[in-house]
Amino acid sequence: MGIVVQKFGGTSVANKERIENIANIIKDTYKKGNDIIVVVSAQGDTTDELIDKALEINPNPSKRELDQLLNVGEQISISLVAMALEKIGLPVISLLGWQSGIITNSVYNSARIKKIDITRIENEISKHNIVIIAGFQGINKYDDLTTLGRGGSDTTAVAVAAAINADKCQIFTDVEGVYTADPRKVKNAIKLKEITYDEMLELAILGAQVLNNRSVELAKKFGVKLEVLSSLNPVPGTIVKEDVKMEKMVIRGITKDTNISLISIIGVNNKPGEAFKIFSKLANNNIDVDVIIQSIGRDENKDIVFSVAKDKCKEVLKILKETISDAKIITNDNLAKVSIVGAGMISHPGTASKMFEALYDSNINIQMISTSEINISVLIDLKDADKAVSAIHDSFFGK
Repeated sequence: MGIVVQKFGGTSVANKERIENIANIIKDTYKKGNDIIVVVSAQGDTTDELIDKALEINPNPSKRELDQLLNVGEQISISLVAMALEKIGLPVISLLGWQSGIITNSVYNSARIKKIDITRIENEISKHNIVIIAGFQGINKYDDLTTLGRGGSDTTAVAVAAAINADKCQIFTDVEGVYTADPRKVKNAIKLKEITYDEMLELAILGAQVLNNRSVELAKKFGVKLEVLSSLNPVPGTIVKEDVKMEKMVIRGITKDTNISLISIIGVNNKPGEAFKIFSKLANNNIDVDVIIQSIGRDENKDIVFSVAKDKCKEVLKILKETISDAKIITNDNLAKVSIVGAGMISHPGTASKMFEALYDSNINIQMISTSEINISVLIDLKDADKAVSAIHDSFFGK
């Protein structure tokens, strides 16, 4: 039939019953004549628990040693899933990232895949073995183990699907597909039959936790057909592809991101090169910066405000203190970013005002606004995040 890559997240392999459930999903796909490559994450909260163990020993562990530790989680998962498949009589082999030929760069904790040597994978498939691959991990040129960052198993699955030229890549989650909002928080959220790579990428970047944004980037680049579906309920999911029927929807999704720290630099010298000096240092340290606002300037100074992920805030402050000595730095972690996404927004005037009206009617104050052709984002108080998502969703899709 074809080659199918199936990825199962931490909740799908959280316990004995869940593992037996996905073993049956894999069995059904295999019995239809497909060759199967399965990518799995660590069980449940294993990665967080391993990080906590590390911090008990050393509050500032080296990133290399942290990667050595975090690789353990997926190793447990692949072995248990392989054992479950052996139990029901299926031919199977489990492989760690390095055994699968996944070569990364040397940025520990957030490595990027440079190439995949698919020789071992192809050899196992030629024997009609089901190949279980540890997601989230690889090996660098120093033969050190690396990890791909949060959501890295999605990236592993898509990268393997691209390298092996799979017919499709299925991402199994605990929801039934991609929705207009988180269905666990917004009762009238609508499941989308299909969505474009660009829209899915924006949703992923802006806080939707269905797919990792790097996995969507890879899928778009290599034309990998993605399907997001539930590992618990066997119903059709959401197809992610290049072109879709718009279903008369201007807005495709509403997201929130609570992993936000706002950094304000007050009193930066108002001269050329100051912004470059700051943001080049952050880039050199692999720190992603989101919303950026610079004041017009007053006297000889200006203010620069930008957002980063909360877990990067401490590192950012250290870099800024080393880079600029004559400016005041203020941080704010009590924020959320709420965004609307839709490729059709640019041709529909009034979309922004409708969003802002919904926030006004809910007495929610906007602190910052960021826009592009495909999204509008606002920064608001953290306590208002869920209320804001529901209010905006009701405005665009009805109660």
